[in-house]
Amino acid sequence: MNKKIYLSLVFIIGLMLLTENIIAQDCDEKVQDSRGEMVPWTKGASETGEYRNLFLEAGYSQADIDVKLEKAYYDVFEGPNRVYFEVEDSLAYVSDLKNKDARTEGLSYGLMVAVQLNKKEVFDKLWRWTVKYMQHQKGPNEAYFAWSVDPKTGIKNSGGSASDGELFFITSLLFASNLWGNETGIDYYGEARRILDAMWSKDGTGGVRNILNEEHKQITFVPHNGGYDWTDPSYHVPAFFEIWAEYAKDGHEEFYQTTADTARAFLHRTTHPETGLNPDYAEFSGAPHSRGKMGDAFRYDSWRVPFNIAMDYSWFAKDREWQQQYAHRFQNFLYCEGIENYVDQYNIDGSTPDWILPAGDFQKLRHSLGLVSTAATTSLMTTHPKGWKFLDEIWDAKLEPYEDGYFDPYFDGLLHLFSLMQLGGKYRIITPQVN
Repeated sequence: MNKKIYLSLVFIIGLMLLTENIIAQDCDEKVQDSRGEMVPWTKGASETGEYRNLFLEAGYSQADIDVKLEKAYYDVFEGPNRVYFEVEDSLAYVSDLKNKDARTEGLSYGLMVAVQLNKKEVFDKLWRWTVKYMQHQKGPNEAYFAWSVDPKTGIKNSGGSASDGELFFITSLLFASNLWGNETGIDYYGEARRILDAMWSKDGTGGVRNILNEEHKQITFVPHNGGYDWTDPSYHVPAFFEIWAEYAKDGHEEFYQTTADTARAFLHRTTHPETGLNPDYAEFSGAPHSRGKMGDAFRYDSWRVPFNIAMDYSWFAKDREWQQQYAHRFQNFLYCEGIENYVDQYNIDGSTPDWILPAGDFQKLRHSLGLVSTAATTSLMTTHPKGWKFLDEIWDAKLEPYEDGYFDPYFDGLLHLFSLMQLGGKYRIITPQVN
């Protein structure tokens, strides 16, 4: 190559990198807000018993906050576009409408919403449907759950489990036991222990294993066959393993505590050092796990990671310094992309993926409500004024069809509801109640 051309290219590339750096710094420095810099709490609710209502701090009235949360619940569970359906005499399910099935993801999310908002009847109906149509009652999968079921026929679309379903089922049942006791029709603690005890008895028969990889002390993508040897970053919920260590009382407390600590260390490794983005699927090392076109980019599963990290901060605050740094990196990347138009899929370095993961019949990048919602929860950890901007964005967001007609009251709706609950101080550790 001609030396002059080479030097010119070096100069141009250097100028581009410098310009990108200046732009990134500039979009960071220009952020101003009358509410000033944010001041994150330094202790978790497990220590203080208090939960931060960030909407109230932002200047919204408690009456308006209550209305906002009630509307979000109505949209998902009661309104014309609800994803919660009551059937038979006393059963109910949550459906992923775009995929025409019921998933352990949705059923377990519904249970968590119900116990957090003290809706026992909803919880019990969901749990009875889950046991009847999803839970395996015998064989190698006994006590585990089929991750996808046809809600119209009750036929299992897939007999295998997705580990996040069991994760949420167990935690929701432990909370239900603490809140309502075990003598009101369902032995919630007994149901949680049945899953846990079965989990520890899995020895590989039929290819079925523990949902926690016992060597790596990390949650698996699926507890059978090859899925036992890698993971999904959004399944790493340190706060839930802390709950198991406290309330499961099954003799594995030390393992659960170690799993919580390992999950925090894993999240350090799997999030990009500049963007804060993480892949949908990962090796236990934190490196992306690619499955053809899927897995190595920040896509739908990844939206849950910022919420999970914010929850861990709110509840336990054991990793404060790193979590604050993560929130700053993550929000700064999205803010510099454009607070009102950052998209919902990226390569973890922030570039645009060559292939876009479809949602239903749509294959398009969009400014998705689900990500808008979980991104806002990281404001619980931030120290800069731009955190208020993310809070205002979720406040103004609505669960409604996008311009192209795409509409997802299931995933968008549930993540929106969860995020409003957390930011309003309504997503809590449920401790044993004293009558």
